[in-house]
Amino acid sequence: MSNLHPALQRVTDRVIERSRASRAAYLALMAEEGDKHRDRNVALPCSNLAHGFAAAGEDKASIMTKAGPNIGIISAYNDTISAHQPYGAYPPQMKLWAREVGATAQVAGATPAMCDGVTQGMDGMELSLFSRDVIALATAVGLSHQMYDSVAMLGICDKIVPGLLIGGLRFGYLPTVFVPGGPMPTGIANKEKQKVRQLYAEGKATRAELLASESGSYHSAGTCTFYGTANSNQMMMELMGLHLPGAAFVQPGTPLRQALTRAATHRLAEITRDGNDYRPLSHCVDEKAVINAAVGLLATGGSTNHAIHIPAFARAAGIQIDWTDLAELSHAVPLLARVYPNGAGDVNHFHAAGGIGYIIRELLDAGLAHRDIMTVGGDDLTAYGQEPWLDGDQLAWRDIGPTGDEAMLRPVGEPFQPDGGMRLVEGNLGRGCFKTSAVDPSRWTIEAPCRVFETQKQVAEAFAAGELDRDVVVVVRFQGPRANGMPELHKLTPPLGVLQDRGYRVALVTDGRMSGASGKVPAAIHVSPEALGGGPLARLRDGDIVRLCAEDGTLSTSADLSVREDAAAPLPQGGTARELFAMFRHGADEAEKGGSAMLALAGL
Repeated sequence: MSNLHPALQRVTDRVIERSRASRAAYLALMAEEGDKHRDRNVALPCSNLAHGFAAAGEDKASIMTKAGPNIGIISAYNDTISAHQPYGAYPPQMKLWAREVGATAQVAGATPAMCDGVTQGMDGMELSLFSRDVIALATAVGLSHQMYDSVAMLGICDKIVPGLLIGGLRFGYLPTVFVPGGPMPTGIANKEKQKVRQLYAEGKATRAELLASESGSYHSAGTCTFYGTANSNQMMMELMGLHLPGAAFVQPGTPLRQALTRAATHRLAEITRDGNDYRPLSHCVDEKAVINAAVGLLATGGSTNHAIHIPAFARAAGIQIDWTDLAELSHAVPLLARVYPNGAGDVNHFHAAGGIGYIIRELLDAGLAHRDIMTVGGDDLTAYGQEPWLDGDQLAWRDIGPTGDEAMLRPVGEPFQPDGGMRLVEGNLGRGCFKTSAVDPSRWTIEAPCRVFETQKQVAEAFAAGELDRDVVVVVRFQGPRANGMPELHKLTPPLGVLQDRGYRVALVTDGRMSGASGKVPAAIHVSPEALGGGPLARLRDGDIVRLCAEDGTLSTSADLSVREDAAAPLPQGGTARELFAMFRHGADEAEKGGSAMLALAGL
């Protein structure tokens, strides 16, 4: 397109060239697999086929004769994750809606879906990142039955959407639509929630008061309303054209939510190989779609977890993208949204102000996103710059108009910041990500003596003892994929926030994760190479001067690390089945490549 921003074009061209061989190999495999499994009634022997529809009830005859397309449903439903609880009702409804258009639907398989909110600071968090690989593998097991002509992916939260996408891409000859469930209604004010958390960290609020506050925030079915990884997932699916347009942030249990799910089911029957509008996932997820996901992340100040997830799911499609690419895009893409924890309002306020449709329209008009991608909902990305609504009982789309709240959503010409919400920092301590969108620019540069820890608990104890009441760079190491599965270190945010509010110059440096809820404290996260196995963080000592600067992209120390031995890594801990995940830790690659054992061992 003629008005494409030069930086977007430059990064896209570089990713295409870098990926040329791997992308060609992937597409060749998908073409071969698609031809092999073109007709299940031919490819599957009768006994196999009979097993596949034995319990299909009234749909048995249709599947037996291939009277219409058969939609495979991969569901990450469970009752513990509020975002996924509504999915329990989806398969029976989708079967009815499939019959309306002469199709059938079967639950092809289920995947695990863990909640980082439940496991924060607990042993189970060490399984979190690797649950993405497990989800991808579970998706592949479900689709391996080869009974399906298209796929509905029911998943929303942190590792679930990337895992579903990775697994689905290995069956990329199948058209695939991601079907969201929507956010829960807004609870207590975000500032009040944050205040109670910090009071509790200081010992000024009781556990009962904290629990009452948290329950007032996370209070019903639906996705958590802050703009963390789960809602960033939904944003990316829109920018990649893998939802129906505008489906991301419509609340559960509403007529519009049901209409969008029904329309997604109908669409899955229309875009199969046997129709006139074949839209395989392998062609929808190309280099331009991956770049769009990165642009959306930057324009909205989305979760830093996607600096790991984007390279991972891109690899599954034969596409190679790295943090240098994200950093260059970040310099060109303005920050158009401030959603909590980057602003006061949550995703419901964001949606009401114009939401993701407004963002997409602004990016397209400014040449900052690729319009010419294959989407599941239209000829290109244009329709995703509109919003869905019900015209009577009919689903329709309409123009959004200007922003409804300039404190939350702004046009490209008047952004919150001239560049995106994420920067690459690098130096003699490695490479890491710095999320600037939530951090006051006066704190983008921190230079101070460091204090080195190996667990969140050690940091909390030092904070409680008053040992951190000074300018300090808190280093938490041996938190990478190979060390302990790279857990989120979300429990660091309240004490570090308290120190900052007391007037100290504070920063965090870690080879662990902080997620989309990392907040206002400057941090270099995902530092690679990780401390285990020779990364430079293993040679830092208490008192070394560390400089972290988002302005010039620096992550360094003045200490001479070359004369030091690596600190001894903590022994791997068992319990909570962590021992069963040893193979994932041993095989994991660096965070910049996606922190995946599965992709590394597969040679992708």
